Amino acid sequence: MKFVVIGLSITSSWGNGHATTYRGLLKELSALGHELLFLEKDVPYYAGNRDMPEPGFCRLGLYKTNEELKEEYKDEVANADVVIVGSYVQQGVEVGNWAVKTANGITAFYDIDTPVTLAKLERKDYEYIDPELIGRYDMYLSFSGGGILDHLEKHYSSPNAKALYCSVDQDLYYPEALENKWQMGYLGTYSTDRQPTVSELLNKTAAEFPQKKFIVAGPQYPEDFEWSANVDRIEHLPPARHREFYNSQRYTLNVTRQDMIRAGYSPSVRLFEAAACGVPIISDFWNGIDSIFEINKEILIAGNMADVKDYFESIDEEERKQIGENARQKVLKFHTAKARAKELEKYVQEILEVSKI
Repeated sequence: MKFVVIGLSITSSWGNGHATTYRGLLKELSALGHELLFLEKDVPYYAGNRDMPEPGFCRLGLYKTNEELKEEYKDEVANADVVIVGSYVQQGVEVGNWAVKTANGITAFYDIDTPVTLAKLERKDYEYIDPELIGRYDMYLSFSGGGILDHLEKHYSSPNAKALYCSVDQDLYYPEALENKWQMGYLGTYSTDRQPTVSELLNKTAAEFPQKKFIVAGPQYPEDFEWSANVDRIEHLPPARHREFYNSQRYTLNVTRQDMIRAGYSPSVRLFEAAACGVPIISDFWNGIDSIFEINKEILIAGNMADVKDYFESIDEEERKQIGENARQKVLKFHTAKARAKELEKYVQEILEVSKI
């Protein structure tokens, strides 16, 4: 089939998690034999930070304005079997309405930020989707599962709301025998709602273990934040260095946005990346996390610094490695980009079968 995806970015992973998701999914769709075109708005902050300027698995179209998008790619959208518009696309309501009107194939909204989106809808903040447009898309692909899917169908009249979680590219993320330079690390862009947990679980823990090294990687952290003396900082870590980063830690920390915690059933791509590398994960808790990983066997849950300290002091090396390996096997079975591509194929086929009736 021919897929056209209009998304936030595939060329630049700077300050966003969308690019990693699109890269893995489209790479695997291509491997399944599909023809792919990714359309991305050409903006300065991504143009200056492109770590994949020419994806090898899909055609790329850059557009400056919505007028250029509509003029240059009208025929591509009209002739595609599947047209997907992603969350946080600029002027996404306008783009979505045009895509739905123009497309002759299946249309879908791919929400990589579902809990954030729902919070915005409740505030009547229609930055990239509005209630009416949800009902016009044939399918709502959601980064969150659970009760949110029923809510999208019943409250917002989505004809088909399906979970399409983030995933990991197993060709890029795997264990490596590297020196464990850090006792624990965290990878994530600064956000005000995550920072208290990062401070509690990593920074305070680092102060308790001054002889060990910790690390935080990600942009936009306040320059005046007082990190413990044994916490290293990396401003931006491109995806090409993520595997090395994870494999250089004894444990990795996962911290979840408040919107995601409230929604539940919203695993982050960092969870799957770290697990694929076989690195034990210490995470905050949210409803549904135990549907992804078995607690204490495949993932460790911490509510405060004392919990983290207890893990460090009570888990021996054999158990530490086994927890990481258990999570890795779970991810390889259920949460690779290849698995997501096949799920998307299945959802498309279900709609096609219904349309034949």
